[in-house]
Amino acid sequence: MTRLILASTSPYRRELLAKLGLPFDCIAPGVDETPLPGEAPAALAARLAAEKALAVARVSLDGWVIGADQVAVLDGEKLGKPMTRSHTLAQLRKASGKTMEFHTALCVVDAATLETKADIDRCAVVFRELSPGQIERYVDRDRPYDCAGGFKSEGLGIALFERFEGEDPNALVGLPLIRLVRLLEAFGVAVP
Repeated sequence: MTRLILASTSPYRRELLAKLGLPFDCIAPGVDETPLPGEAPAALAARLAAEKALAVARVSLDGWVIGADQVAVLDGEKLGKPMTRSHTLAQLRKASGKTMEFHTALCVVDAATLETKADIDRCAVVFRELSPGQIERYVDRDRPYDCAGGFKSEGLGIALFERFEGEDPNALVGLPLIRLVRLLEAFGVAVP
């Protein structure tokens, strides 16, 4: 049987991976996610996805380890998870009427050989013009404090958007399944 390991504790990534119908385990990678000085958003996401997958692969005997990371960008500034109501409100006020970009990187490592395959998905969300009341009602309902960009697109957050630009809406949640299937199949892992 194929052994997949998700190098993450994210409940969002766990839910997405479950869509593929393959059994998997989750292991926390324990990686420092501090950006390097001057590190571009896509480079940061790619480096962290690889570090997470490799950290778990090195302690696993077999299987394919999946690492992922996402960096949100607004007006050229990297956005982290807001973590508090006030920071979430501030992020969404700033995003109103603008485009937020997402760089969601994937890395799959064969734990037996440490062979690595990686890819990155780039997508964007164009926000509607939002009133302070709309933002507050949304934040109080969805409480998206642990989400890059301050919203949950799989929840009520979709109502904040004018449109989505990209190939895989799953990437917005944190795990681009279309690209993941390609990487797994490149390793010979059959996905129905």
